[in-house]
This record gives sequence, C-alpha cells and structure tokens, in this order.
Amino acid sequence: MTWDVHRLPRAEGKTFLITGGNAGIGYFVAEQLATTGATVVIAGRDASKAEAATASIRSRVPDGRVRHIPLDLADPASIERSVCALDTEALDAVVLNAGVMLDDPPRRETAAGHELMFATNHLGHFALTARLAPLLHAAPAARVVTTGSFAARSERLDLDDLQSARDYRPKRTYGRSKLAQTLFGLELDRRLRAAHSTTISVVSHPGGALDTLTPSRAPLHVRTMGRRLRGLPLGLLLQGKEAGAWPAVRAVLDPAVRGGQLVGPRVFGLRGRPRFEPVRERFADIDTARRLWTASVALTGTDPAPAADPR
Repeated sequence: MTWDVHRLPRAEGKTFLITGGNAGIGYFVAEQLATTGATVVIAGRDASKAEAATASIRSRVPDGRVRHIPLDLADPASIERSVCALDTEALDAVVLNAGVMLDDPPRRETAAGHELMFATNHLGHFALTARLAPLLHAAPAARVVTTGSFAARSERLDLDDLQSARDYRPKRTYGRSKLAQTLFGLELDRRLRAAHSTTISVVSHPGGALDTLTPSRAPLHVRTMGRRLRGLPLGLLLQGKEAGAWPAVRAVLDPAVRGGQLVGPRVFGLRGRPRFEPVRERFADIDTARRLWTASVALTGTDPAPAADPR
C-alpha cells in the first residue's frame, strides 16, 4: 500500500502526545494528527506558545481535539506533573520530538547538573517514557516515536563523556544527544519485544527541514516573500517543516509500521514522502545502545522498559 501523506487514516478515540508540539516540526506533527479525529496533546515549556499553537490548529481543523500541558524535559519534577496533567487512562502514542540546540559555548547545565542538550534531548525523554509506560501499556497497540536527526549520522558516542564535560562543542554535543535518542528508541523496542509487550518503539527523522521552506502559521511562523524566494533553490534538496513532520506522522498512524523501524524522507534521506530506511552503521550498534541504557537508568533513576518475559 502506498502511504498518502494527504489522506491519513482516521484515529477517533485515540490519544497522542507530542513533546515540543508548540513550534517547528512538532507543531506540524500535531496539526496533521489533529485531522484524524484523535485527541492531540501538545507538551511544551512555553504556555503562550502552546496556546498559540492550539489556536492555530483549531483554525485549520475546526473539529480538532487539541490541548496542551506544561513540560520541561530538563526538570524531573515537571515530567511528573506533566504525566499527571495528561488525565487519560491510556496513551496510544507519544512523539518524542522536543529538543534544544545551542549554537555557542559556554556549556550549560540543568539544575540536576546534567549538560543541557543531552539532558533535554535524551535523558528527559528517557525519563518521560518511563513515567508514561503504564499509560502506553494500557493502550492495545501503543507506539513510542523517537525523533532522530541527520546530525546523528556523523557522530559517535563517548560513553566515558556522555555529557561533554571534557569535549564540549555545541554542534558535536547536539549530534551526540540525537544519536543517543536514536539508540534509545531502537534499544527500547528490543526490550519491549523481549517482554512480549504490545507497545512498539519506532525512530523517525525529518531530513533537511528549513524555516524558509515552511508555510506560514501566524503568529508561530511567518514566511515573507523574501524568505520564500531565498528558499527556492534549497527546495531542490531540502523541504519545509510541514513535510519534515511526515515521517513521524507515518510512524504514529501507518498499520504497516513495525517496531525497530526507521522512517525518513524518500529522497536521499533529505526530502520527500516518508519511507522505511535500513538501520545500519552507528544506529545498529547494540552494545553501545545497551551501555547507554545502563548509564541513562543511573542518571535518571528510571527505566522505561518492562521486565523481560521468560517465555
């Protein structure tokens, strides 16, 4: 079956959570999922941006069921409060999309003493998934969709310096945090399979998604004529953020999706309709993924995976 990004399957009665759904790619994931009849919950730090995002979605999807809850992934207490604020008996999918990307030194830490990008992009989502586990397992076939990045492909994890205490370079640290997310998403599925869970874990990535190629969603994002013209040459290789949302949306909705898969854009992994990609090279490093998991459990005090089933 050919997946049609413009004719999404209905999902009435389901509940989807999108972290960072108040802006960028996360916003378009929320907007597109809202067209399916599902309840869409946007989780983000900035209440005013979240309110603007929900208002924008409702203006385009008049019958959309969308709301927001506060979430700061760098704050364990905020994660606890956010899960309570969901106020649902079951969660059909969570899209782990929110992220921090710093451009310049100096290195920044959270209140818990963790490097900010690694803490937000990986550790926060690791802990959130653990807290959401009972709600995910209460759904008949839940999905955890982790958002990877092209930036992860060129990096290697230093398991002795996960938080870049010795070697902090913003772009490298960001790429490593996204590699950690990808390894987490794939290792989570292996552990869910070992426990015979009905929940699956999938990784998606948006390819090359730029603001200059993204349609306006005032007041969240306004693309002027000048920016539109500047973005035209880039459109041959890259795409806007509404198209960057397609892989995550497919990972949530497509009945053909299986656990442990990677979904990304069709054309060189940079643009186009979403397809299944092979999992190889750094992403297929099971030993590093297991060691990262052990370190993440120690750093967060949480474990997202159920105990292995002896069957």
